[in-house]
Order: sequence, then C-alpha cells, then structure tokens
Amino acid sequence: MHRAIVLNKNDEGVTASIESRTDADLPEGDVTVQVAYSTLNYKDGLAITGKAPVVRKYPMVPGVDFSGTVESSDHPGFKPGDEVILNGWGVGEGHPGGMSQKARVKGEWLVSLPSALSLRRAMAVGTAGYTAMLCVLALVRQGVTPDKGDVLVTGANGGVGSVAVALLAGRGFNVVASTGRTEEADHLKALGASEVIHRDELSGPGKPLGKTRWAAAVDTVGSQTLANVLSTTQYGGSVTACGLAQGMDLPATVAPFILRGVNLLGVDSVYAPMERRLEAWECLATELDTDKLEAMTSDVGLDDVIPLAEKILAGQVRGRTVIDVNR
Repeated sequence: MHRAIVLNKNDEGVTASIESRTDADLPEGDVTVQVAYSTLNYKDGLAITGKAPVVRKYPMVPGVDFSGTVESSDHPGFKPGDEVILNGWGVGEGHPGGMSQKARVKGEWLVSLPSALSLRRAMAVGTAGYTAMLCVLALVRQGVTPDKGDVLVTGANGGVGSVAVALLAGRGFNVVASTGRTEEADHLKALGASEVIHRDELSGPGKPLGKTRWAAAVDTVGSQTLANVLSTTQYGGSVTACGLAQGMDLPATVAPFILRGVNLLGVDSVYAPMERRLEAWECLATELDTDKLEAMTSDVGLDDVIPLAEKILAGQVRGRTVIDVNR
C-alpha cells in the first residue's frame, strides 16, 4: 500500500483527498519509482482546487514533478536503485503525478539525479527552478549579457521568480524584482535583486510603447503585465514568457516588435527536449547558491498540501515548497 493525494470530479466540482492505493492503481509505464519528494507548483494549485481545467481525466494524482529512487525498470537507461527526477510530460494532468509515495512512468521522461544534488534539493529546485533556468538559458542564447542593462523578473516572490532572481544575480546581472509583496523586499535583495518594484507599476493599462527600462525580462505573470514589459523593453531586448498568474490574455500591440525589435520567447517546461532539460539541470546543480535556495524553501508533508493549494493561487506562498510524501 502507498498513500497519494487523489482528485475526483463530480457535478459540484473537484474534490481532493488522501487515499491508500496499491500497485494495481499505478498506470502503465516501464519504470516504477519510490517517490521521496514532490513540490507544490502554481499548476498543482489549479489542479487541486479545480479552478482551471488543468486535469484532463479523473481520478488523478496531482504533482507535476517528483524525485525518487527506481524500484523496478524495464527501460534500458535505468535500473533499481537509480535516483531520478521527473518534470512535466503531462504528469499530474493526464498521467498520475508526484504527490504519491509511488509513481510509474515512461523511462524516457526521467532525468538522472545530478551528483551534486540530493533528492530533496532537486525538489527544492523543482519544476519552478528548472523553468527559471530554461528562461535564463533562453535569454543567454539571444545574446543577453550583464553589460546590456537591467533584467526584470515579474512575480519575483513566486517559485519561478525567486529562483530566476538568484540565478540571474549569480551570473552577474543587475536584477529588478517586481512583486505585489514589497514587504518581502529584504528577502528578494538577499536572493540578489538590486531593486524591488511593486507589481502595480506594470499590471495596469499601459501604452503601446513606453520609456525603455529593461534589457531583458523573465515574465511569470502574463496578461497586462507582459504587455507592459514588452512595451518598456530596450531595442533588441528579449523577454521570456512562462506563466499566467495575471491571465492568459496578452493585450499588447505589435509596436515593440516592429519598432524596437523586441524578442518574445516562449518557454515550455512540460515538453522541453531532453537536451535542454539536461543542460538546465547541469547548470542548476552547479550555479544555484545553496544558502539562497534554502532561504526560499519550506518543507511540508503530504497531509499539509491540500490547504496550501488555495494559498499558492492567492500569492500567499513564498518561494519553493517541498513535499515529503512519506511524512
């Protein structure tokens, strides 16, 4: 028997509960993993509360990522005892996810745990940190360097934002952090932000083109915020888009693209090619400051997760939340 959070849906909406399950409840796959840790991401909050159609079938075990130890494998790349990480690939949406003491998945979805990381630390990084690294690498591929000017991070107190601030600062960038919780300014500056601004500066209606402020940006918010970020990005600058905390819409014009040559870079962590996943995890294992990571990380047990889902959607969860599924 193993414990898992299970989502069900009826006429009244989505319900979440902790259930005892057997190996017969596990889905198809060629690798079975004894899960050690998962994390609580914004998408998990949407799934658990049912506030967005994230889950494609029910019942479903949420959790878009996990770390753990291979119990059994029919995949040539993994054997029992191997320590592994999984991010994305539809787990927690169409395939049972990481908020369970056991998972069964396709071996081609797994990444071997870098030697510099523990299973817990890998989930302190989690999908949020992995996404943040994908954003940083996307900016670097576009030629963004510290001498070009300030780099903005929106939603900076969230999981992706917090790690993005730390990663960019570690690479020598001058980071401006945008947040609705300016009382957390000291925390963000400890992560490496040189300046903290209130999200209201970017979240309201703006002009098609504003005064240029940023060489680049990591946007986790979307909607009007992303539109304003684009309109205030320097000539030839680049903006990565990886989130929708404010909304899925983009009330922008083509002006930043055709008059300033701004680049809008979409970053997808769910189906990213394996070579980019491996590059991101290799960089994360060596670049992310351990003390900074711990400063943004809290630990909970499986029983604590369901009440936290509403809080992460309300922006009341700071940084990263590691779930010890065996606690």
